[in-house]
Order: sequence, then C-alpha cells, then structure tokens
Amino acid sequence: MSEQTFMPSTETVFERIGENTLVVNMGPQHPSTHGVLRLICEMEGETVINIEPVIGYLHTGMEKEGEYMQYLKVVTMTDRMDYMSANGNNLVYTLAVEKLLNLEVPPRGQALRVLLCELSRIASHLVWLGTSALDLGAMTPFFWCFREREKILDMFEMFSGVRMMPSWIVPGGLRGDMPEGFDKLILPFLKEFPDALTEIEGLLVDNPIWKERTIGVGVISVEDCMAYGLSGPIIRGSGLAWDIRKSNPYSGYEQYDFAIPVCEGGDVYSRFLVRLAEMRESVKILQQVMDGLPEGPWNSDNRKVVPPPREELDTSMESLIHHFKLWTEGFRVPPGEAYVAIEGPKGELGCYVVSDGSNRPYRFHMRPSSFMNLQGLKKMCVGRLIADVVAVIGSIDIVLGEIDR
Repeated sequence: MSEQTFMPSTETVFERIGENTLVVNMGPQHPSTHGVLRLICEMEGETVINIEPVIGYLHTGMEKEGEYMQYLKVVTMTDRMDYMSANGNNLVYTLAVEKLLNLEVPPRGQALRVLLCELSRIASHLVWLGTSALDLGAMTPFFWCFREREKILDMFEMFSGVRMMPSWIVPGGLRGDMPEGFDKLILPFLKEFPDALTEIEGLLVDNPIWKERTIGVGVISVEDCMAYGLSGPIIRGSGLAWDIRKSNPYSGYEQYDFAIPVCEGGDVYSRFLVRLAEMRESVKILQQVMDGLPEGPWNSDNRKVVPPPREELDTSMESLIHHFKLWTEGFRVPPGEAYVAIEGPKGELGCYVVSDGSNRPYRFHMRPSSFMNLQGLKKMCVGRLIADVVAVIGSIDIVLGEIDR
C-alpha cells in the first residue's frame, strides 16, 4: 500500500461577488504596497467592488522565536517588527517585562525613552509622507522628507551606534546615557525642522492634484474604526481624539504639554493632516524633554536585572561575575502575565508577556498597529477606483514586518 503525502493548501480563498467582473492581483511585489502585500481586487470597469488583502509572505515567526530567547535578547527581536519605529517596539516590550518585575525606572531614564520614541515618531511619519507622496506622483517631498529623516538617524547612531535598530531601551532603563554633545544635534533640529515641514506642506496641502487624489477617498467613520480595531492617525483622522499617551500615560508622558490633532473628514487627506500636526506636537514634546531633562541615574538600581556600570568591570570581581551571569544566563521574571499598550506612530501598539518564572518568556505576543489597521482596507476601498487603492494603502501606513510576525 503506497504512502500518500498530504501537503497543506496554499490556495487563497476569494469569493467573487459579480459574474462579469475582472479579478486582478496587486502584488505581492507591487512597489506601492509598502511591503510584501498581495491584494486581490475584483473590479467592474475601474471600480473596486471587492478587495481582500493576503498576508504571510514574510513568515518571520518572530514571536515564537522570542519565546526561546532570554528576556534581554528578545529586545533585538522587537526592532525587526515595525522597523520604522524600533524604539517604540523596544519600549512596549520593556514596559511589559518591567510590569512583571515591578520595576521602576528613574526620571532621567523615562525622559530619555520619551526622547527616543518621539524622534522615532517623526522619522516614521517622514517615511510615510515621502513614500505616500511618491506613490501619487509627487517626487520632491520624498527627497525633502528623507533629508530630514537622515538627521534623526544620525542622532540614533550617536546614541547607540546603530541607525535603525538600536535596541537601546531595555528592562530597567537604557543601555547608556545621552552621549556627550548630543544637544548639538538635536537642538538645531528642533529649531529648523518646523520650517522644513512647512516647506514640505507647501508642496501638498493646497496642491489641487493632491487634494483631488485624497479628499473624499478612503472614507471611514469613527464607528467603523472602533468596530475594526483601527487606531492612531486613522481614528483621529475620523474625528476621535484618542491617544494612549493622554488616556493611559506611560514613561512620564503626563508631564508634557501637547495636543491630540484631530480631523473630521475620515479620508486620506484628513489622515495626512493629522500626521503633519503630530510631527509638530512631537517637536513640542522633545523641546520640553530637553528643557527639563532630569539629572541622576538613567537605570534602575535593581542589580538582578541591570548590569553593573562598565567602569566597575576592571576593578570589581563581583561586578564582572554579575555581568557575565546576566549575559549568559539572563534574569528570571516572577510568574504572571502582563499587557502594556503605547501610542506608536501607526496607532495602539501592545505587548503581552507571560512568565513561568524562567529566564525566557513562556508567551510573547504583540498587538501590532499595522495588522489591525489593515482590516479597514476593504471598507475604505470598495466603491472607489483602482487608482484610489494606492492612496488608501499609503494613508494606512502599514509595515509588513509588523503584520507577518
């Protein structure tokens, strides 16, 4: 009797809703889809009557891989999810672990975390703005946005030696203090960036072609946003002032004065305006951080989690042993579970960690903004032209590394 091999089906189920319609695949390598995304579009003429996103082409398995790594080493895994906002990913995971450890971070460490995350927010929005404009045929904003983003990446490199995936925010605080001379990079940026943003805005805000391609396109209501779990600039662009930095403050955000930008249109243009305003609010937060940066330690004094100061390793055998054990065995976390959410550049970013008392998480799961926000694509695109799909995808601002975890 011959053996039969069963292979899982790789066929995507797509139910047509029309008889004389055209089904077109958009992707998975289409340049305007911001990642390895496939869209199955059913059209009558050029009008989309049905659309289904197909994900899974990256198949990274980062969450499961993180469950086989020590708690500290998982931090580097979070960088690779939304690689446009690595610091935010580091922070939400770190906050969940610190919640299980009942660990407090000193004020200076919290302020530096806010600084890194707000710089990441601006950098992420700049990539979104430049690439979305390029998708719709505007080339100059792309170059101007990336020029400003380079300045932020230079700051990350000065902080950590790495431009995009620093892994600098870790349980207990940070890997190091603000480097000497950092103010010579950030202060000129905070002074000059608002004018540079005004320059970029001038190319698009009142541009008749841009407005025609974005106003009334991809409309979604607050009620639908809540039903689909959409958050961030999408739900704020539909009229709801929801920002976790305000509703559930973390890392000292309650100390800073900033507004929640809101638009009522619920379309691509409204989401565009919200993100522009958010970058200006981030500049306000960063200026407040620099003006009131506390003195003192940036790390917790919990020596079971935080490594000893580097200068002690040459003079103290106990510190050397402690450092060696942390990097070879890691630290143990009390049994329990914790969920923490932060306001990432793309919306609510959550992390759920379960500990069984060992030196690695029993369960590590992210609630990714991009994955949730992509659910609204069908609602935004049905009834629109196929050309509008490109504008809608850009306005959602997805990163497939965060979706295919």
